Amino acid sequence: MKAVCWHGANDVRVETVPDPKILNPRDAIIKITSTAICGSDLHIYDGYIPTMQKGDILGHEFMGEVVELGSEVKNVKIGDRVVVPFTISCGNCFFCQRDLWSLCDNSNPNAWMVELQMGHSPAGLFGYSHLFGGYAGGQAEYARVPFADVGLFKIPDHLTDEQVLFLTDIFPTGYMAAENCNIKPGDVVAIWGCGPVGQFAIKSAFLLGAERVIAIDRIPERLQMAKEQGKAEILNYEEVDVGEALKEMTGGRGPDACIDAVGMEAHGTDAMAIYDKVKQAVRLETDRPTALRQVILSAGKGGHVSIAGVYGGFLDKIPMGSAMNKGLTFKMGQTHVHRYLKPLLNHIENGDLDPSFVITHKLPLNQAPHGYQIFKEKKDNCIKVVLKP
Repeated sequence: MKAVCWHGANDVRVETVPDPKILNPRDAIIKITSTAICGSDLHIYDGYIPTMQKGDILGHEFMGEVVELGSEVKNVKIGDRVVVPFTISCGNCFFCQRDLWSLCDNSNPNAWMVELQMGHSPAGLFGYSHLFGGYAGGQAEYARVPFADVGLFKIPDHLTDEQVLFLTDIFPTGYMAAENCNIKPGDVVAIWGCGPVGQFAIKSAFLLGAERVIAIDRIPERLQMAKEQGKAEILNYEEVDVGEALKEMTGGRGPDACIDAVGMEAHGTDAMAIYDKVKQAVRLETDRPTALRQVILSAGKGGHVSIAGVYGGFLDKIPMGSAMNKGLTFKMGQTHVHRYLKPLLNHIENGDLDPSFVITHKLPLNQAPHGYQIFKEKKDNCIKVVLKP
């Protein structure tokens, strides 16, 4: 089959690789009909995720048709259309039983690697390094899905791929980011980052009852989408002092909740952003927490901070004194996708939200390297790339 394979920083190639096979009675093989490039894939593309090996198949947002089933998979049948959560979860462990699917205890065979750095291991992830299990990803023609009896979600035929593909990751991620804000009627929510996750966080914040949403970015087309599609107020951080602007827009109080939808490769214009780049270049810091610092300093007293952007290691100069003395509540984590599949599918079917609005580019799988390039470099007004095998 054809698959998108990693060969180093800024080097992905479409290659012919062996077809996946059933390895376990709870496995399934999916013929992929749609897959996508995610913002967190860019962390791999940029070379910031360790334990990648040449030839690893990328991608964790994918859906398709069931073509082969292990003997213990009874919840779907061959021919069913399914979406696949990006987190691999067993369904039986302490955490899965408590709806904490991204913290599964049984799906990462390389848990010991993560434990050395993080203390405990989260779930295995598709196409996201050997640190998180070494599983082949879904930017391919076929994929093996472990624990398919809990990890496949059947999709009704009347919905298009584009409407449901993002149930695999970015729609639940944006929704959980907003849910973590404990939104109450009348709340003002500020969101850093207007990429696809940020766009879904905007929509979700309104779905959950926010009165106002303020979106922060520097890319004109992203800000335009946030304003026109999301009905958010917008701030370009290259043109204004974000902290002062948020105070002015909230009568000096600051936002009731703030979402970091940027993560480890944040850009900035101040001295601290330059400091981060220098420290990262000489490997004295793994992540650039520019957005997170702004989030903490900008949040109103007693507010909530939700972190949806990916962080991978160690951060420097975090204003914990501000967080502690303002009484902020933090909530974060990889998304518990399984928890949100049914309620978000209901929102799609009810017409509350059509997730396809974020798609700006549809490309054949063999043009994936071009897709990665324009997505990273934000060329051609690229916000979200869908690949068709």
